Amino acid sequence: MRIIQTTTLLLALTAAGAAAAADAPKTKGLTEPQVRQLLADKGYTKVDDIDFEDGMWEADATSANGNRTDVRVDPASGRVFADAQVSNLSENDIKAKLAAAGYAKIHDVDFDDGMWQAEAERADGKQVEIHLSPDDGAILHVEND
Repeated sequence: MRIIQTTTLLLALTAAGAAAAADAPKTKGLTEPQVRQLLADKGYTKVDDIDFEDGMWEADATSANGNRTDVRVDPASGRVFADAQVSNLSENDIKAKLAAAGYAKIHDVDFDDGMWQAEAERADGKQVEIHLSPDDGAILHVEND
């Protein structure tokens, strides 16, 4: 009987912890100085206008080949996405990835500033804007409309 009570208590605490984690505010992950250092380590210079927007760090920078470019940095992984980046994925590939992830009514799929963006409906009916990796279509950020 005591084992059942202990197990029940552990399950309740685990569920409460998961619920609290789901309600916790999302953090930016990397800090602005860390983003600046990361970009410098990757060969970018003259890094200006660093701002956290749409779930990503954004900045203007000069690339290693001397061109000015806009870059985005995934705050969780530190992956850098330059606006001149090319994607091997098509609009249909992105739609298929989102459908497989449970999204419906997928529309306004665009490749802009080196990142895929789309609007869709979640399973609960809420409209969202989604940012996806140009490399593999991985979902990087979901924002409620």
